[in-house]
Amino acid sequence: MNHPTSFAGQFLIAMPGLVEPPFARGVTFLCQHGDDGAVGLLINQMSEYRLADVLAQMDLECQDDEIADHPVLIGGPVKQERGFVLHREPGQWESSYRINEAWSVTTSRDILVAMAAGEGPAQALLALGYAGWSPGQLEQELMENAWLTTEADARVVFDTPLEDRWNAAAGLMGVNPAQLAGYAGHA
Repeated sequence: MNHPTSFAGQFLIAMPGLVEPPFARGVTFLCQHGDDGAVGLLINQMSEYRLADVLAQMDLECQDDEIADHPVLIGGPVKQERGFVLHREPGQWESSYRINEAWSVTTSRDILVAMAAGEGPAQALLALGYAGWSPGQLEQELMENAWLTTEADARVVFDTPLEDRWNAAAGLMGVNPAQLAGYAGHA
């Protein structure tokens, strides 16, 4: 059997026809994709929390107000009590998964301790929960035109305002989301 290309390290950009929250106008960073399914983090859905709130839950403090006010995103509907840090430089964290040569995701407390002290990765995104797809589910959704895929771009993840990330991610493909049909076409 020919294995599909892994989409790990790519954005999944929700097509306008995908209206279920939290995926409507969503941009998901795919962390893992293979025969056993896929795992990703939404990168453009704000939670009600700030880094200080997450740290307080872990009995940690942050003295730097700017760091403490760092937004926390909704990574997806699964395990929303768990934090996931998406970052560039790999570091030596206890529980870290190398997505590809450019990206890692870390779930261990030590990265949050470092972030609170201003010693974490230079660029990091903290999300609660993740999005998951069972084996074959993502491939089916791609065939149904629910998502566009493109290589993830750090500028969209770290430098683009949350409300502009969907347009910016689609723009990486030269697509104007306003011109996309809200339904799947069939040839």
